[in-house]
Amino acid sequence: MSVERNTREIEGSVVTDFQDRMSYGGYLDVETLLSAQRPLSDPEHHDELLFIVQHQTTELWLKLVLHELGAACRLLREDQLAPALKCIARVKHIQKTLTEQWSVLATLTPAEYAQFRGVLGNASGFQSAQYRAVEFTLGNKNAAMLRVFAADPAAHNLVEEALQAPSLYDEFLRLLARTGYPIPASVLERDVTTAWTYTPELVPVFTEVYRDPQTHWAAYETCEELVDLEDNFQLWRFRHLKTVERIIGLKVGTGGSSGVPFLQRALDLTFFPELYAVRTEL
Repeated sequence: MSVERNTREIEGSVVTDFQDRMSYGGYLDVETLLSAQRPLSDPEHHDELLFIVQHQTTELWLKLVLHELGAACRLLREDQLAPALKCIARVKHIQKTLTEQWSVLATLTPAEYAQFRGVLGNASGFQSAQYRAVEFTLGNKNAAMLRVFAADPAAHNLVEEALQAPSLYDEFLRLLARTGYPIPASVLERDVTTAWTYTPELVPVFTEVYRDPQTHWAAYETCEELVDLEDNFQLWRFRHLKTVERIIGLKVGTGGSSGVPFLQRALDLTFFPELYAVRTEL
């Protein structure tokens, strides 16, 4: 009986000499990427690497979310709704990945985390400039948050730009106005540096859209995409809360927040309240 080798031969056409060619590692700068995980516990605790990788990968995904949301806002300003929706669809897939990532961090037990938590000092996800820029781009703006980034000019500029720019919702409502929908002037002229608040005058506009989807398909589809964004964001917030609760209980957060109660209050924040209010009217 012959025994087949459990190997795969490298095809002759496969490039193996990278002395003067672009390689996978070179293109992705893998050396820099993999050298960015520097645990501070001494002796190094086994689980600190998990904690660092979890948060670094989240920051990478947030970078892409900001990239896509920025493009979506620009495309809406240019009345290019279809490609804007493609960007939003990509963000939705990223959101699902970010939510699933909490299940990995949830394998960190309270006893394991306690052994290296001290090296974090006051470092906290609350200080993520990219996360804050995403929230601002979706409409949950708070100028007071800029103080958190005063010591980091690049982070401060990123968050301030998101504060000053119209949100995704602002851009959508402006597009609706340009295409003939009766969006109130108060909405179109509002101070975009402030958090979006519920505007009842918009509900009749969306009620008409939802009562006749075929006539208003482009607006209808966009509304549902935005609802998906908000649902996904709330799921992410909830999984964050439950993961933190599982690991540290009701301890105060490293950044000084109340921890779980602080995260709980975030669940009351909303991006597109009129798109939920319209459901009561139908």
